[in-house]
Amino acid sequence: MTGVWVVGVTVLFALGFGLFRRATDGRVASAVPAREGELVPSRLGRPLGERATFVQFSSEVCAPCRATSRLLGELVGQEPGVVHVELDAAAHLDLAGELGISRTPTVLLLDSEGAVRHRIIGAPRRPDVLRALHNILEERRHSI
Repeated sequence: MTGVWVVGVTVLFALGFGLFRRATDGRVASAVPAREGELVPSRLGRPLGERATFVQFSSEVCAPCRATSRLLGELVGQEPGVVHVELDAAAHLDLAGELGISRTPTVLLLDSEGAVRHRIIGAPRRPDVLRALHNILEERRHSI
């Protein structure tokens, strides 16, 4: 009888964790300024976008990373001055560690100066990414 209770508790725990991950995965969060500063082109190995930059940390075996890359590629094609930089997290462990990247895909959305403005952990949702990008682009337009 004890085995049934252990299995039941384990299933409930797994279900709760799965529901939590489903609810939080891919959500756009504002960056924490104390932890994330500016990313300059020399650290990324590519120039920043004139208006904004998506920096995606990926891994070879990550299926959501491929879907994220396609989504960001489409968005970059629609918005002039926006760049998508994809980095292999394993090849950039120092940078990933410094930025607190603990899983892939993780996308950082930078403004034109390279300041991290938003962080997306997990496969992003298109409307959320568009909203975050347009917020940065609108702020830039008002500051000019």
